[in-house]
Amino acid sequence: MEPDPAMSRRLPAEWEPQDGVLLTWPHDGGDWRPWLAEVDGVYVELARAITARERLLVGVRDATHRAHVERLLGQAGVALERVVLATVASNDSWARDHGPITVFEHGRARLLDFVFNGWGGKYEAALDDRIVAELARAGAFGATPRERIGFVLEGGAIESDGAGTLLTTAACLLSPGRNPTLARADIERRLGGFFGLRRVLWLEHGALEGDDTDSHIDTLARFCDPSTIAYVRCEDRADPHFAGLEAMERELHALRDAHGAPYRLVPLPWPAARFGDDGRRLPATYANFLVINGAVLVPTYRDGADQRALATLGACFPGRAVVAIDCLALIRQYGSLHCVTMQLPAGVMAPL
Repeated sequence: MEPDPAMSRRLPAEWEPQDGVLLTWPHDGGDWRPWLAEVDGVYVELARAITARERLLVGVRDATHRAHVERLLGQAGVALERVVLATVASNDSWARDHGPITVFEHGRARLLDFVFNGWGGKYEAALDDRIVAELARAGAFGATPRERIGFVLEGGAIESDGAGTLLTTAACLLSPGRNPTLARADIERRLGGFFGLRRVLWLEHGALEGDDTDSHIDTLARFCDPSTIAYVRCEDRADPHFAGLEAMERELHALRDAHGAPYRLVPLPWPAARFGDDGRRLPATYANFLVINGAVLVPTYRDGADQRALATLGACFPGRAVVAIDCLALIRQYGSLHCVTMQLPAGVMAPL
């Protein structure tokens, strides 16, 4: 696959310089209601870690919700001068999937606003699908252009090395609830045009119980640099994940980087099984980390493997601080740290 030279588009890697991060703050009108106080605490810790290094754009439901969020952040000593609050209606809080995906076109940031249909129609998402447009109308992105695209795609479904390679899963992008009229080759061509890609790497195996995204790549395998992939590995043969993740590991070993060399593969620890009140297994994964300016934020689960995960990812991102964020509350709704955040690369946000 060769990008169209006239497009001059590039999908940046997450570790490139950022203006800030987008959060859509949970509220009592959604599925978080039973655990809202606990999840508020997770968001406060995210806000604290992010504003120590860059800006934060927060979508709030209404004036009452805005006052609530301002009070929480103020009480926690968060740097409010680095926080932009924007009133926007929302169904849920998964900013990774309803937020904008930024490309650089001729070196300038451009926001791609894909259709978000609740992971293939599983959940109501009409409000979330309008969030990027509403934030743009509110001036949150300044003069950065927004392009609405009639193609279903979530940010958690794709991983970019910043140099023209995209990693994804067939289970997600080929699921019938997203773009059912398009074959794999059609989807690959469209991704190439949207993002200026040279190649798309597909994983055919790998899934986490409790994950209702149809195997988002950000729960399974992540670029740490253009030649390194960190991925989840299950070493317990009695665990139902073992066979699928072992098959995924074999696929990763068969992949080659842009220079034709094998990737440096870094296995991440496997946390102990956690279950929801209904007995459903929760998708705890250390692959759901977020890279920001000067740091990597790593989800933890009050698990014996937490410290090993922190050390492993710290070695993958030398020179960056490693910040643990307790995400046990987030997996109650089947996502984690990366799922609730969307980085906004340098050049996206309106200037102060």
